[in-house]
Amino acid sequence: MVRMPNWIGDAVMATPALGAIRETFPEAHVTIVANPLVAELFTFHPGCDRVIRFDKRSEYVGAGGFWRFCRSLRSERFDLAILLQNAFEAAIMAVLAGIPRRAGYRTDGRGLLLTAGVPAVDKKHGLHHVDYYLRMLESLGVAGGDGRLHLALTTEETGRAAGRLGAGQWLAVNPGASYGAAKRWIPERFAAVADGLAAEFGARVVLTGGPGEMDIGRDIERSMKIAPLNLIGRTSVRELMATLAHCRLVVTNDSGPMHIAAAFGVPTVAVFGPTDHTTTSPRAENCRIVLSPVDCAPCMLRECPTDHRCMIGVTADTVLSAARELWGVRQ
Repeated sequence: MVRMPNWIGDAVMATPALGAIRETFPEAHVTIVANPLVAELFTFHPGCDRVIRFDKRSEYVGAGGFWRFCRSLRSERFDLAILLQNAFEAAIMAVLAGIPRRAGYRTDGRGLLLTAGVPAVDKKHGLHHVDYYLRMLESLGVAGGDGRLHLALTTEETGRAAGRLGAGQWLAVNPGASYGAAKRWIPERFAAVADGLAAEFGARVVLTGGPGEMDIGRDIERSMKIAPLNLIGRTSVRELMATLAHCRLVVTNDSGPMHIAAAFGVPTVAVFGPTDHTTTSPRAENCRIVLSPVDCAPCMLRECPTDHRCMIGVTADTVLSAARELWGVRQ
C-alpha cells in the first residue's frame, strides 16, 4: 500500500518515488490509497495496480468512518505500507489495517508507529519535494526509476480533449491555486498575457482550474479582448490532465495543474510569490520561473498579511517575455 499525499501537486511530485517503488518491487501488487481528487491522477498509471479512494468527507466521515475504512484495508492483507503522506493519520491507518511493515518519515509524532522510520527533513526549505520523497525511499533501500514526473492518459481521453478544444495551438491559463489566495497572481495580468500571446502567435486560450476558482475565470474573461474557452470548474481531474497535455504552453501560478503540465512535458511559465520555487518548481526542462524578489518572500502563508507585494511586483510584460521564450519549444 502506498499512501499518497493529499494535494494534487504533491502527489504529482511523488510520481518519481512511485516509479522507484515499482522498479524495486517489480512483482508486487501496488495499491495506492488517496483522497478522491488525487486518486484520479493514478487511474491507468503504470506505477500501480489499483487505486482505493479514501473519501473522509462523505463515505468515511468521522472516527467511525475511519475505522470502517481501515477495517476494509485489513481484508487486503497488505504486507508493506509506504507512507508518502506525512500525517499521523497515515500511520494510524496502516496500524489499524494490520500492515506489519510500515515505512515513512518520522513526522507528526508518528515515529513509534513505524517499523521503518526515516528521520524527518524540512521539505519546505532547500529540498525539492521530488527529492524529499526519493530521499526517504533511498534511506530504506528503495531506489530506481528515471526520476521524472509521470502521469498517464488513455487514447480515448486524449481524443476527447482534442475534440473538445478543436483545431489550433492552445495556451492554457491556470489562474487559481487551491492552497490559498496568496499564491494567485492578478487576473487582469493573466488576461493581458493571454491577449498578447493570442495576438502575437495566433494562440487559442483555454482557462483551467477548479470549481472554487470560477470567479477568477470570469474576471479574466471580462478583461480579455479575445474570448477564451473557459473550462474552470467544468472538468474532472482527468479531463484537466488531458486538456493541459494538449496545450503548447501553460501560464500558471504555483499549483497542482502546474505540476500536471510538467509531467506531460508541456512548456510552463510559473508565477511564484509566497512559496519557495526551490522546493516546488516544475520538475521539467522547459519551464521559466517568474518572481519579484521581496524581503518577506517566501513566507509560505495562505493569505497575505500585508499588500501582496510579491505578486504585484510581477508584471505582465515579464511573464509575456518568458512565455515568448518557450512558445516555439513544443511543436
